[in-house]
Amino acid sequence: MNRDVIIACDFPNRETTLAFLDRFPEGRKPFVKIGMELFYGAGPDIVREIKARGHRIFLDLKLHDIPNTVRKAMAVLSALDVDMVNVHAAGAVAMMKAAVEGLTRADGTRPLLIAVTQLTSTSEDALHNELLIGPSMNETIAKYASNALEAGLDGVVCSPLEAGLVKATCGQNFLTVTPGIRFADAAADDQVRITTPARAKEIGSDYIVVGRPITAAPDPVAAYERCVKEFV
Repeated sequence: MNRDVIIACDFPNRETTLAFLDRFPEGRKPFVKIGMELFYGAGPDIVREIKARGHRIFLDLKLHDIPNTVRKAMAVLSALDVDMVNVHAAGAVAMMKAAVEGLTRADGTRPLLIAVTQLTSTSEDALHNELLIGPSMNETIAKYASNALEAGLDGVVCSPLEAGLVKATCGQNFLTVTPGIRFADAAADDQVRITTPARAKEIGSDYIVVGRPITAAPDPVAAYERCVKEFV
C-alpha cells in the first residue's frame, strides 16, 4: 500500500470548500476527507461534485448504530462512489460485518472500510474515568483493531502513535489511517495523541489525515506539499 496524505476539508459549506480546492494547481488533486460538518452542511451533492473534479474521497461519517441501520446506511453511501468510509469499532463485530455487507455492491466492489478505534482527542485518563474502559489505551486499540480485522474491514483509524501496534497485531497489510498530525513547530490544538508526518511514516501509518496544519496555513498548498515531502 502506497502512503498518502489526506486533507481534512472541515469547512462549513460548498463555496469555502471549492475555493480551497481551487488553490491547488491544475493536475494536483489531493486525496480529501469530507467529514460531518461539510456533509451535513452541503449534503451528498458536495461528494459528487468533488469526485467529479478528480479527487479521491474519504467520507468520514463514523457510523455507529445497530447492525441493520448501519447496513442500510452503508448501501446508500456506497452509491456515492467514494474511496473510503468508516464506522466506530465500538459498534462491535456484528455491526462492522453489517457495514461490509451494506457497502458491497452487486458486482462485488466496495470502497475501503475502516473503523475508528479511539478518537485522537481521547486521553488515557478519559478512557478510564469517563468511558470506564479498564484496559490501557494500547490494549483497547489492539482489541478493537482485531475485531475490525475479524469483521472483514480493511483497516482502522488510530492515532499515529498506535500505527505500529496495529500492524503488529493485525499484519502489515491492515491499513492504518492516522489523524492527529502536526508539524513539529505547530500547536496541538484539541488533539492529544499526535506526532509529525515524518514520525508517522516511521511508526507505520499508511495514510495521514491532516486538517488545520494545511487548511489554516497562510499557504495551504505549500503546507500540503511539506506534508507530502515529509510523509510520502
